Amino acid sequence: MIVEQHVPLAPLTTLGVGGPARYFVEAHSESDVREAVQFAQTRDLALFVLGGGSNLLVSDAGFSGLVLKVSLCGTNRTANGNDVTFQVAAGDNWDTFVAHTVEEGCAGLECLSGIPGSVGGTPVQNVGAYGQEVSETIREVEALDRQSLQKMTFTNSECGFAYRASIFNTIERDRYIILRVSFALRRGGKPTIRYADLQKMFADATGSPTLLQVRNAVREIRRNKAMLIVPGDDDARSAGSFFKNPVIPQRQFEDLDIKLRSRDLILPSFPASDGFRKLPAAWLVEHAGFAKGYSRGAAAISRRHALAIVNRGGATAAEIIALKNEIQSRVLSEFGIQLQTEPVFLGF
Repeated sequence: MIVEQHVPLAPLTTLGVGGPARYFVEAHSESDVREAVQFAQTRDLALFVLGGGSNLLVSDAGFSGLVLKVSLCGTNRTANGNDVTFQVAAGDNWDTFVAHTVEEGCAGLECLSGIPGSVGGTPVQNVGAYGQEVSETIREVEALDRQSLQKMTFTNSECGFAYRASIFNTIERDRYIILRVSFALRRGGKPTIRYADLQKMFADATGSPTLLQVRNAVREIRRNKAMLIVPGDDDARSAGSFFKNPVIPQRQFEDLDIKLRSRDLILPSFPASDGFRKLPAAWLVEHAGFAKGYSRGAAAISRRHALAIVNRGGATAAEIIALKNEIQSRVLSEFGIQLQTEPVFLGF
């Protein structure tokens, strides 16, 4: 295990913002991960686990503890008829893995194409997009317990998956380090086409689309929304969606709907769990008065997606936070809804 000092973190994030890590370790094996945890424990250092840096905002001051970048790699595949299980190391690139499953003709992850980051980050926030969530296919999660330094295996039900949540970012936050994730997929399965934009793209198609066609369509949708990492595109220099779609009680939705209809506004919504409705955060942001492209210094809202806060070049974390606060404040004032953020905030 090699311990580095004062390592810049901005280049290791998709947003490209933030100061350095006081200590930094890149782990290529499980023993490296365990040694890094022990290093932090013996020196009473705060420990942060870094994956692909795609859902992260680092403070301008950086992080005074140890940043552990998990770079474990490797994929194993086992099959029982058309049921195929992929065991994937946490450090593997997510989209590369999804592409591999599509090439193998295995359905279950095709709508999650184009998402930046590493495999290990996906169960933490139950990554989802365009009609799929990883919780639908995750069989097991292997993780190191930072308290006992023992490796643990969690079944799907033990992960406590919910909308953008799991035990790993809620009740057991900062306790476990993901080492490997197992996905149960179906060879020859049909692609998932639940999302409205996907349905429109294939409305006039002859026959059912293939997994590859759906993957390519999802990547094109993401590219059009600047949600695909494209070098040189400052609209893609973001942490993805900065705000979660709020889920509110049915009664609150009905009261808000009546209020907005009096202003000739129709509030879009989608069914959530019993007695709740999910609202599109992007609609709330735009109807609170924030046009795509709105900027505060070098921090801005993407020109192509109202939920993405982007770095136009040289943005500071303070500018990102100021824009975030302005958006949240106005949405709360206009609609009585407190938008919750998606990225992890480090060093604040």
